[in-house]
Amino acid sequence: MKHSLPALLRDLSPEVRQYLVVTGNYWAFTLTDGALRMLVVLYFHELGYAPLQIALLFIFYEFFGVVTNLVGGWLGARIGLNRTMNLGLALQVLALSMLLLPAALLTVPWVMAAQALSGIAKDLNKMSAKSAIKLLVPDAAQGTLYKWVALLTGSKNALKGAGFFLGALLLGSLGFTAAVGTMAAALFIVWILSIFFLKADLGRAKQKAKFREILSKSRAINRLAAARLFLFGARDVWFVIALPLYLGSRFGWDHWRIGGFLALWIIGYGLVQSLAPRFTGTAASGARANRVAAMWALVLAAVTASIPLALQAGIAPQSALVSGLLLFGALFAVNSSLHSYLIVRYARSDGVSLDVGFYYMANAMGRLTGTLLSGWVFQVSGMAACLWISVGFILLAALFAWLIPTPEGPVSS
Repeated sequence: MKHSLPALLRDLSPEVRQYLVVTGNYWAFTLTDGALRMLVVLYFHELGYAPLQIALLFIFYEFFGVVTNLVGGWLGARIGLNRTMNLGLALQVLALSMLLLPAALLTVPWVMAAQALSGIAKDLNKMSAKSAIKLLVPDAAQGTLYKWVALLTGSKNALKGAGFFLGALLLGSLGFTAAVGTMAAALFIVWILSIFFLKADLGRAKQKAKFREILSKSRAINRLAAARLFLFGARDVWFVIALPLYLGSRFGWDHWRIGGFLALWIIGYGLVQSLAPRFTGTAASGARANRVAAMWALVLAAVTASIPLALQAGIAPQSALVSGLLLFGALFAVNSSLHSYLIVRYARSDGVSLDVGFYYMANAMGRLTGTLLSGWVFQVSGMAACLWISVGFILLAALFAWLIPTPEGPVSS
């Protein structure tokens, strides 16, 4: 017997319905976030900005991500994750609206301010989504928690890749201003729906969270945060600025091809991330999950090192770069999924957003470091140098993951 969609939704448990609302918000936000990044990189490159200047446009985006994750975790514990998620959606609508001015009025300080709002919005949204999952899965069901986190994170990154492609497509077909306006209108509708459907008081701590608690006192979370910082610095040091400009200047790729490749890279990365539990097996949600994460990082470092070696040897540079980065994406996806699961596992249930916020502060710090290095190192020394720095960062991520204390608590699927 066939059922209507509203009837099927009513039959779902309250936890699953909230999971769908949280995931839908996260998806919609991520699509616009990926598109906006590609729009800004390609549009301002067209206007004649140098790689380092483009990187500087994202400084406040990444810097305020660091601040937001610290303060946002505390805020989520105080006022509830529903409010922090909806606040993130509203701020992204405002950030997009700020970019609707004519090109002559889009000065560097104005664009940096819009990117700052977008950075705050993105990390409020991410922190809220990742924290909410912890509250919807029983502590004993670690295998289920790993799968839900992998699905949320992987699907988000697949949509971020689609956003990259969407950004290039909209820029080519509508132009910068119309593209930004379309995204602002769509996200405004999502924000209104979220206000009505997201559960009130989700994630509010039973005991009032103190501001001094924004810094973690847990050795495990501190070391995991350090591993996350270097892992994401390793990706963004070549991905954010260096890669799209290198593909255009070295191989003569146009906007469509650059946007399409980056989109497919992130979509594939997101799909692998969703399937990470199948690749890592049950050991990843077991007692020595941190060692599993460290070993996967070492494999990633070895693959990354092979790319600049091939470039410096002049061995089919375009094929070596493209195939190497596709393999990097698959391995990075597994590493990222393992880290995302571990933070949700280690985080305390009461005031979960405090621990998750601190962890994603380190994530944002890694992206900030990687973004700045991507523009500066590429401008000074080229693509191979960016990739060698990436190798060093991944090795540090492996070291910190290895040093994480063994998780405690029940383990079940």
